[in-house]
Order: sequence, then structure tokens, then C-alpha cells
Amino acid sequence: MASITHSIEAHAERLLDRLTDELRDGPVDFSSLVSEELPMRSIGEWLQLPPSDYPLLLALAHDQVFTQELLPSASQLALSDTATVQLEFYFRALVQERRKFPGDDPVSKWLRTWDELEADREAVDETVYLLALLVFLAAPETTATLLSSMVWLLSEHPRQLGWLRVHEECIPDAVEEVLRYDSPNHIISRIAPDDLTIGGTRIEKDRMVHLMVGVANHDPAHFVDPEVFDVRRKASHLSFSGGIHYCLGAPLARLEASTLLSALLRRLPGLQVAAPPVYAPRVGFRRIVELRVVGT
Repeated sequence: MASITHSIEAHAERLLDRLTDELRDGPVDFSSLVSEELPMRSIGEWLQLPPSDYPLLLALAHDQVFTQELLPSASQLALSDTATVQLEFYFRALVQERRKFPGDDPVSKWLRTWDELEADREAVDETVYLLALLVFLAAPETTATLLSSMVWLLSEHPRQLGWLRVHEECIPDAVEEVLRYDSPNHIISRIAPDDLTIGGTRIEKDRMVHLMVGVANHDPAHFVDPEVFDVRRKASHLSFSGGIHYCLGAPLARLEASTLLSALLRRLPGLQVAAPPVYAPRVGFRRIVELRVVGT
């Protein structure tokens, strides 16, 4: 994280430059101009992907996650299947390119690491392809929603926003409260490996279980006044899952959100939301497709 902090700060500043310019002409969509761009640029630069590929990759990421929805429609699954094929082609080709022309990027480093551990070159390439794809897919989708939700919730609580301006050291706590209050992912699905009893409930082997993260983050047994949004709250949450499934990109998401919020407080103190957010028709991977804002 330390090695890419400066880069993320620079991306945030450039995106806010563009946002400031466009706000002169009236309301603009914060989600498309900033929220989706910052995670894509951050992960794209880290993986050293061509910036010209960012729009395509972002669109494919939006479509691919439909396969992880609770009850996807046939048309959504078709979009996901098409996007998955295109992403597989892209990241397999990326692995082969980095094998031929290795550099100092993460994919090249992963190849060098696994080559020392595994003699089967095809197995190594498969492992690195899957890792690169996972790291990419985990980055732009959920973090973009986190950033838009952060702006929306703070605009709905102007007194807390004003308090944050005076207590910027509490910005990380505010990010955690956004994650708790409205998690980017409300559902995590798992399959029981054996017959289990969890919380007094019997679960048969191979049965799929849907874990309601959004509900758990509002459990009154664990949170005082869980329906109250409070940036001063210091409480854990399950938005990044846990155990062996804990989100690999959690530190990156936190860094991007804290960096952007700090820049917004400093540069755009009069930013206001002009209309409630527009959400994509999803349950699991929530996505704010539009968040209109104005400058004052």
C-alpha cells in the first residue's frame, strides 16, 4: 500500500480537477466521473495495464458479476458468460505477455514466485491467470460503490460531514461506518463441505448457504442503534468477509476511500448531492450507476 499511496493521491486529484471543471456547467454524475474511475485507474496502473483498455475492462467487470447474484435472470447470466469469456482471453494473454517480456509488475513477480515452487509451467500460468483475474474483479466493482455510498451518506448527514472537516483524523472511522451501514456486497454465498450445525441450524453437506452480510452489519445484538449512521462509531463489520475468505483488496479499498474523502473535504466543501442514487438491479454486488452532484 505504501508504494502506491502517492499514485492514488495523484489519481484522486486529477479526477477532482475534472469534476470541478464539469460542475461549472451544472449537475454531473459523481459515480461515472470519480467513483468508477479511481478504482479502475488504481488497479490498472498497479497491474500495468494499458489505460486504453480501462473502459472495456470496467464494462466487462460490471457484466461479469451477475453470475454471483442471488437470483440472476437469463439475460444477466448471458451477459456474465460473455464477459467472463472476454476477461479470460484478456488475462490469459496478459500472463503470456508477461512471461515473454517480464518486468517489475505484480504479474511478472507472481510468475517468478510460482516458477520456483512449481515445475509445471502450465499449472503456474493457470494459477497466475486466476490470481490476476481475481485481483482485478475485486477492485473496481465494490470500491466504486463504496465511494459513491460514502458521498451519498455524508451528504445526507451534513452535521456529521461538518464534524469530519474539523476531525479529519477520524476519516478512516467514517469509511468503516459507510462499509457497515451499506456494504457494497450484501450477500456472500457458500457451500457446506460437510454436514454442519451453525447457530443451532442444521446444514446438509453440499447445501448452498446465503450469508446476509447487510443484515449482519445491522444486528442489534452487536451494534448499538444499528440503523443510525454515525461516523464516530468504532465497530467491526463483515463487509470484507472473514477468515480465509477475508478480502485481499480491503487495504486498497480503505486507502482509496480515505484518500478521496480527504481530498473532497479539502477541495469541494460545497459539494452536494442533487438527487438520490440510482442503483443497478442487483442484490449481491450493489452498484450505484448514477449519483448526481452539484457544487455550491
